[in-house]
Amino acid sequence: MVTRVIAKKVASKARSTIAETVAPVAPVAKSVTRRARKAAGTVQKNVADAVAGTLGLQGERMSKVDTAWLRMDSSANLMMIVGVWVTKPGLPLADLKLRVEERLLKYPRFKQRVVEDAAGATWVEDADFQLDRHVVTETLAKKPRGREQEALQERLAALTMEPLDRDRPLWQFHLVENYKGGSALMVRIHHCIADGIALISVTQSLVDGGSPPPQRRSKAARAQGMDGAEEWLSDALLKPFTHLAVKALGAAGDGAVKSMSLLMEPQKGMESGMHSSVDMAKMAYQVVSDLAALALMPDDSPTRLKGQPGNAKRVAWCAPLPLEEVKAVGKALNCSINDVLLSCVAGAIGAYLREQGDAVSGKEIRAMVPVNLRPLEHAYKLGNQFGLAPLVLPIGLDNPVERVYEVRARMRGLKGSMQPLLAFGLLAVAGLLIKPAQDALLSLFSKKTTAVMTNVPGPREKLKICGSTIEENLFWVPQSGSVGLGVSILSYGGGVQFGVVTDATLCPDPQKIIDQFEPEFAKLSVLTLMLPWGE
Repeated sequence: MVTRVIAKKVASKARSTIAETVAPVAPVAKSVTRRARKAAGTVQKNVADAVAGTLGLQGERMSKVDTAWLRMDSSANLMMIVGVWVTKPGLPLADLKLRVEERLLKYPRFKQRVVEDAAGATWVEDADFQLDRHVVTETLAKKPRGREQEALQERLAALTMEPLDRDRPLWQFHLVENYKGGSALMVRIHHCIADGIALISVTQSLVDGGSPPPQRRSKAARAQGMDGAEEWLSDALLKPFTHLAVKALGAAGDGAVKSMSLLMEPQKGMESGMHSSVDMAKMAYQVVSDLAALALMPDDSPTRLKGQPGNAKRVAWCAPLPLEEVKAVGKALNCSINDVLLSCVAGAIGAYLREQGDAVSGKEIRAMVPVNLRPLEHAYKLGNQFGLAPLVLPIGLDNPVERVYEVRARMRGLKGSMQPLLAFGLLAVAGLLIKPAQDALLSLFSKKTTAVMTNVPGPREKLKICGSTIEENLFWVPQSGSVGLGVSILSYGGGVQFGVVTDATLCPDPQKIIDQFEPEFAKLSVLTLMLPWGE
């Protein structure tokens, strides 16, 4: 009992002593605690901001495919889509600027610059945007009468190798106010903004009667920190890829689309029975086959058009061929217009090489042909949504009829192929990598490719801009890596024009290729007429 009383007294005294000791420092302790909590909150916010900044969550994040194109610039090839409109009468600069301001600048991309970081790139509003930096006038070098097109081609070739200012939105219009009784408008737009199909849709909004882009619905606010990172990965990479996969496979039939749906939701496959399993197996086999075909592509036949490019370009184009005549030849031979035109490309390149003294018998070259993977009505959304189909051109076949049927067979072999979709996926993966790794991955294409070729159907009737008629309408997509030849086929206003852009080291005079297109088509036309149609 005595012990308990003593213990209580000791405990009471101890509590009193502790209270007296702690009392003076209690406010300091509370202050330190508050500061510690505030500091922790600041650190947490800074970490979240750092994550958000790295992943672009404070701006509009560039897709990984677009990032791949942004990083693909090299000293030999800049990733710009380049085009030219020849108009009559002349197009006044003031009218052009007003039209650009009213129509083109409705697309936010054309007022945004690019900010790169370790994880990719972000679209950021250019706070100092000035239209005068992007719509400029040009004066061409003087040439004798009748050779004005040479001066335009020389200036356009120089512009293909003039980098766009990375501190500003990545596009520029160059207006030659006095050109052959009218004007010439040269356009440069970086590939990271959009692919060729999307940019055609954009530029068509500039013409008289063209409409501004549809208004986008506002997006919900993005999450922050790591939750935001997960959201970004889903929105920027996974969702677009699966969506495009389904859209692209739609061309191959309902079975392929159904199979893709099964890959995304495998539990449904268990419920669908053997038939769905067969569809999935077919698609899986197609994927494996096409992936192997991409990875194991044989090298091109060696020609003077393939090698290490320099740092200068040359540009040339021909007068339009009548589209109705091309259609008539295709109908007579039971071939598509595309088959006829691609056969003329193969024939023109083969004839050029023979003219240079090269043996071409039995030789083939590979051209990468862009394949649209988006619904055309969504082209205004910009970005890059296309794959690449490797087409082997039989440049060694001299007989035009034999050559057009060989091209037709090869084009049919590409139908239903998933190679364009796989190429799109490869570009998406490349955008996730650091630049050296990206370059190594994309060299799969450039090392085995001689040319990049586009074939785009344009409007049947000639268009006007600010009252001036667009008489000629040409554009080229860029070559990448060590590819030194670009071929453009564009139907417009009742005609078909061929345009060529070449590396000056590999092909210093592309006009010699251009000069072969009309004779090659003429030979095919004559032979078509000579066939024994009555038998």
